[in-house]
Amino acid sequence: MSDNLNLSIDRGIATLQLNRPDVHNAFDDQLIAALTQSLQQLDQDLSVRAVVLTGAGASFSAGADLNWMRGMASASEADNYADSLRLAELMRTLAFLSKPTVARINGAAYGGGVGLIACCDIAIAADTAKFGLTETRLGLVPAVISPYVIRAIGERQAMRLFLTAAIFDAEHARTIGLVHASVAAAQLDDAVRTELDLLLKAGPQAVREAKLLVQRDRGFILSAQEKIDAENAALIARLRISDEGQEGLGAFLGKRKAAWITS
Repeated sequence: MSDNLNLSIDRGIATLQLNRPDVHNAFDDQLIAALTQSLQQLDQDLSVRAVVLTGAGASFSAGADLNWMRGMASASEADNYADSLRLAELMRTLAFLSKPTVARINGAAYGGGVGLIACCDIAIAADTAKFGLTETRLGLVPAVISPYVIRAIGERQAMRLFLTAAIFDAEHARTIGLVHASVAAAQLDDAVRTELDLLLKAGPQAVREAKLLVQRDRGFILSAQEKIDAENAALIARLRISDEGQEGLGAFLGKRKAAWITS
């Protein structure tokens, strides 16, 4: 287990805690690899009935790590494509996990952090949490996570949030369907426990089949998703090395306004 990721298992409930609180649990290549591997192992563990995903400290996940972004900004299109495929594999692994998954959203979630939430079957947020899909501010788009976010909140809501990069609160996240409930931070553990208790009262096989039933009914098929992921990885790789993507990333990393901001 990576130092960036904590795993605990208690009475059939596996809790994966992103453990980079100093950078708001932002992704880098090591965390992506550790989380993907842990999910794959938990999927094969017959003693595990459900998986909880949460963050250490004040945030759930701020999305991409600054140093990781800096490296990708100077990388080739091929390297960016390979990098994006690894993130896509993580999201796909979480979304198609055979065990039910619960996002315990203890704080802010941006970019890829929102993607993780959308990939989980059940999402409960502290009412203090903030959310955002801020990629267009960098001259990019939330390509890899887009299938999961759109599936969670619908095309109309995704259109506004993808285009404007607006920041929104937990109550709005509940209204649009990103999370199922927004509760006081002090009640977050109790609310998550209520969902887990319900899951544990249901037959494990029935829960797996119910999850597959919903996915099949909506045309959410693994083989099709792999093809979409490859296309979206190619898109974000192309945008990262484009003039606008380079300007956006450079402005963000340099803490200045991008050239297209005139006011």
